Amino acid sequence: MSPNLETFLNEGLENLKEKGLYSTIDVVEGANGPIIEIDGEKKINLASNNYLGFATHPELIQAANEATEKYGVGAGAVRTINGTLDIHRELEEKIAKFKGTEAAIAFQSGFNCNMGAISAVMTKEDAILSDALNHASIIDGCRLSGSKIIRVNHSDMEDLEKKAKEAVESGLYKKVMYITDGVFSMDGDVAKMPEIMEIAEKYGLIVYVDDAHGSGVLGKGAGTVKEFGLSDKVDFQMGTLSKAIGVVGGYVAGSQQLIDWLKSQARPFLFSTSLTPGASAAVIKALELMENDPSYVDTLWENANYFKEKLQAIGYDIGKSETPITPVILGDEKLAQEFAKRLINEGVYVKPIVFPTVPLGTGRVRNMPTAAHTKEMLDEAVAIYEKVGKEMKII
Repeated sequence: MSPNLETFLNEGLENLKEKGLYSTIDVVEGANGPIIEIDGEKKINLASNNYLGFATHPELIQAANEATEKYGVGAGAVRTINGTLDIHRELEEKIAKFKGTEAAIAFQSGFNCNMGAISAVMTKEDAILSDALNHASIIDGCRLSGSKIIRVNHSDMEDLEKKAKEAVESGLYKKVMYITDGVFSMDGDVAKMPEIMEIAEKYGLIVYVDDAHGSGVLGKGAGTVKEFGLSDKVDFQMGTLSKAIGVVGGYVAGSQQLIDWLKSQARPFLFSTSLTPGASAAVIKALELMENDPSYVDTLWENANYFKEKLQAIGYDIGKSETPITPVILGDEKLAQEFAKRLINEGVYVKPIVFPTVPLGTGRVRNMPTAAHTKEMLDEAVAIYEKVGKEMKII
């Protein structure tokens, strides 16, 4: 190893550890369900984004296996050369129907969506108004575009209108976009979509909603935009296929014209091999299950509300979450690290969330009750939270 690189890495890693910002990565032995096994010990899993339990659903597994038998394990090439299969077309048609748009494009990941879609439309001649708590992939996608990035205070509609007015009236930019998470992944709050659209229409803004944590959760599963009846007004509906959908990948849904443009200009689509046939088939099955059986989403919300009420009752600060995402906010990063470690040792698997994922001084553990948890599992988790919290004098 280069001496300069070794010095950089040693100093950097030590600095992270001293500040409580270094996270370990555990290996899950088996499937990622409501109960997982780590180092031979079973834990109640509250760290997963597998909202509906689809990651281990037998019908998704069967669909993936059958597609793999038919098409093979991979698509063989990027989609513009030889890698578009009829199952990819079926997948995109299914996504568009589910999201209430004319068309959709599937990417290899949600991160690739934001890197590819934003930079395919926005340029150095444009400006992007970005919510202060937007996901890292949005931030990186905005940077890659070369656009002027204007930070908007989190869910602050007065600040959004002020900065939208300034950007548009300055005459400096050809296009101005506002981009926001639909559901903010660390706090669980929801974007103020009706107010956002009112401002966007007033100033002619392009609107881009990253609905990674809204898809499968809000709008009877169809997402935040559908929740507010705005599918025909929001320009970009981006989402992942790896959280509530339970598989892997991402998508952008919108007008046919937009999707045609992205399929010719979005670099991750053009230069990276497409989703596997098995993954595509499993996603199609997940969308069908949500469309045909509302109990998956209903059970998710029932479990989430039950768990949140129990945590609040024993004295925890869960912030202002409006979704199943349930943070337990502690503030201090080292305390969050130690708290998570104690919970894991007692049988609740959660991870500390610290800077740079959340701002400094807002360290927390993040809980994700899912449709696959039973009330007995959640009761046991709350009992462990109460025991550890009292022992550490947090509650």
